[in-house]
Amino acid sequence: MTPTAADTPQAAAFRRQVLTPAKMKLFMVQKLPMAWLAGLRLTQLTPEMAAVTIRYKYLTQNPFRSLYFACLAMAGEMASGIQGMMHVQAGGPVSMLVTGIQGDFTKKAVGLITFTCPDGARIAQAVAESRATGEGRTLICTSTGRDEAGDVVAVFHLTWSFRAKK
Repeated sequence: MTPTAADTPQAAAFRRQVLTPAKMKLFMVQKLPMAWLAGLRLTQLTPEMAAVTIRYKYLTQNPFRSLYFACLAMAGEMASGIQGMMHVQAGGPVSMLVTGIQGDFTKKAVGLITFTCPDGARIAQAVAESRATGEGRTLICTSTGRDEAGDVVAVFHLTWSFRAKK
């Protein structure tokens, strides 16, 4: 079996860095200040999946006393995007961009919401194919948000584009 991008020393180092709360906080302050203000937290990152949490609070509320949809979308995007960043770490440079998003909201989002995205292997494959062919690859990732009771509150389908840089 050939190693995937997530098995490389670069990907392992990336995982260690982003799973260190202080380093992740610094990264978000510098690169994702709205995610930092909203209080997004990366709680799990493996080659196969990622989990990101967001809590209902003053800065994330809407007038209906639930989490604002844009904050939910931000957490859903981060659950898939952090995996893309991890898989891009090994090898030549690859640009990544969200080209589409669709969200379904099924329950009022209050409390702590955890978004999981189990598409790590598919993301690694898309990145590897882009590097091998030099052409862009698109992939639809699914991030599912669940409340503390385990009920689904939102599902986002994010279309990511990966293109190896020359």
